[in-house]
Amino acid sequence: MAKTELKTKVTEVTVADFIADIDDLLLREGALEIDEMMAGITGEKGKMWGATIVGYGHCYLKYASGRELDWMLTGFSPRKQNFTIYIMDGFTRYDELLGKLGKYKTGKSCLYIKRLSDIDTSVLRELMQESVAYMQGRGPQINQ
Repeated sequence: MAKTELKTKVTEVTVADFIADIDDLLLREGALEIDEMMAGITGEKGKMWGATIVGYGHCYLKYASGRELDWMLTGFSPRKQNFTIYIMDGFTRYDELLGKLGKYKTGKSCLYIKRLSDIDTSVLRELMQESVAYMQGRGPQINQ
């Protein structure tokens, strides 16, 4: 199967400009904190993926179905209702960390946090570090 052509692609907008345009002060400050955290973990500057997602690093995914795509290693989106943090390998291996994180919700590979003050950011950092390390070492296969 050929690589999937994605609708969400890297753009020329800078992350700094995107974050500076966030009207809500707490959301903007949280986005700056997450940006610094993710850049430190991945060793890469963030890039805008579409209009609202900040992505870091790169990974190549090949699903069990045969679907293949180039995607970010991790990322986030500061939305009005919450921060969406992208944990690409999902949450099955992170029960202990999630138990210490604080107030959150999850989707398949999305961690939803209303405010950074609702969580322990050191636990979030550890979760992101472990996820990035796992994704970097696992090779291109992902079973989803």
